[in-house]
Amino acid sequence: MSLDYLLDAANWSLTNPEGFPQRILEHLGYTALALLIAAVIAFPIGLLIGHTGRGALLAINLGNAGRALPTLGVLMLALAVVGIGLVPVTIALVVLAIPPILATTYAGIRSVADETVDAARGVGMTEPQIAWRVEVPIALPIIVGGLRNATLQVISTATIAAYAGLGGLGRYLFDGLATLEYDQVVAGAIVIAALAVVVDLALAGTQRLLVSPGVGARSAGNRPTTVHPEPNPEPAG
Repeated sequence: MSLDYLLDAANWSLTNPEGFPQRILEHLGYTALALLIAAVIAFPIGLLIGHTGRGALLAINLGNAGRALPTLGVLMLALAVVGIGLVPVTIALVVLAIPPILATTYAGIRSVADETVDAARGVGMTEPQIAWRVEVPIALPIIVGGLRNATLQVISTATIAAYAGLGGLGRYLFDGLATLEYDQVVAGAIVIAALAVVVDLALAGTQRLLVSPGVGARSAGNRPTTVHPEPNPEPAG
């Protein structure tokens, strides 16, 4: 396996329109757009059904159905309907990103203790105030975890943008396979994997900043612990 393509300085030049920096920016652009649209759709729905408990079965089944849809199949269908370009790629990636965001938002809100919600109602908070000021902060670790999961899936799958005539890191995979330049394919795969790791670490750091220390302590305190019984004292002789 040759790493000549990956280590070639010309491929890392900022002025190279087909270099790694440009392709990484394009890849991140497709990912960010899909995640933004998916979050706008999935987060309010997950928050609503988590807070009210209504429509949970339907939403969960739709989310599971979305997980089962093949992303490439969705892309092919979108290509047939709207043609080549950014729109079909975005549709396919949004369909991929919605289920984890929806499921974890719902699960996070439902994980808030009923006593906490009742106490908030007892002090006169309205339902929207309870949702945004009580439930969302407590559920934030789970919600952000779902966002991280969706981000990794979208970054890994955004290579399909090259199939629709766009850029991104998928260009190295498709172009390399088409021209039998496997060092280009290997380089693209390595950069995609490294990008996913870096973005996940960045989101993990952001999660530490966003989550309240009290919520972190509460999560740690809820972990099961093993209790060892103390031995009975020997009877006095």
